[in-house]
Amino acid sequence: MASPNQPREYRPQSAGVSGIGYLIFFSRWLQAPLYVGLIVAQLIYVVVFMVELYHLGEKVLAHPLEIEEAEIMLGVLGLIDVVMIANLLIMVIIGGYETFVSRIRIDGHPDQPEWLSHVNANVLKVKLAMAIIGISSIHLLKTFIGVNDLGAKNTTVDEVTDEVYTPEGVFWQVIIHTVFIFSAVALAWIDKISSGSHPAVVAAGAQRADSPSSPLPGATAEEKELRAAQYEQLARDLRAN
Repeated sequence: MASPNQPREYRPQSAGVSGIGYLIFFSRWLQAPLYVGLIVAQLIYVVVFMVELYHLGEKVLAHPLEIEEAEIMLGVLGLIDVVMIANLLIMVIIGGYETFVSRIRIDGHPDQPEWLSHVNANVLKVKLAMAIIGISSIHLLKTFIGVNDLGAKNTTVDEVTDEVYTPEGVFWQVIIHTVFIFSAVALAWIDKISSGSHPAVVAAGAQRADSPSSPLPGATAEEKELRAAQYEQLARDLRAN
C-alpha cells in the first residue's frame, strides 16, 4: 500500500492531449497585442496631455490678468485626470502582462515598481479599483467646482467649460463614486481574507516538516526543504486564485 505522503502516479498523457495542453498554454500570447495596443493608447494620452497643457498655457499668456482661479484649477484637474488614466494604463499593461502572459525579468533593476514584486490577480484588481476611485474623484471635484449655485436653480452652466449640471446628474455622479468606493473596499477585504490564510499554510507546513511526529521520520534536510517548498507553492497557488 502506497504511503499517503507519496505523490499520486498518473498515466502519461498521450501526444495529442499534451499537444492540446501546450496549445492552450501558449494561447496566452494572444493577449500580447492587446497590451501593445494599450501602449499606443498611452502614447495618445501623452499627446492629449501636451495639447491640454498648451491650451492652458495659451490662456494664461493671452489674458494673464483676466483669467480666473477656477479656470486654472479646472485645467490642472484635467491634466491630473490624464495622468491618473495613464497610471491606470501602466498598471494594466505591466501587471496584466506579468500576471497573465509572461514574467518580466527585471529583478534588481533600480526602476522596478515596488508593487511588481508581489503582483497577482487580486492585487491587480485592488490597485485598479483604487485608480478608478482616484479618477472618479477628479471628475467629482470638477463637478463640485462647476455647479456653483445649483441649489437655487434646477440647472446651472459652468462658465468655464460650458457644461450643464442638474441636481439629478450630480446626485447620480455621487452615487456612482460611492459605489466605486464600496467595490474597492470589498475587493481589498476579499484579498485580505484570501491572503490571510497563506502564511498559516506555510507556517503549518514548515512546523509539520520539522516536527518530531512528522510523517517523514528521519527525513533529511533536503527532504524537509522540498516539503517546505511544496507548501510555499500551495500558498502561491491559493494567492493566484
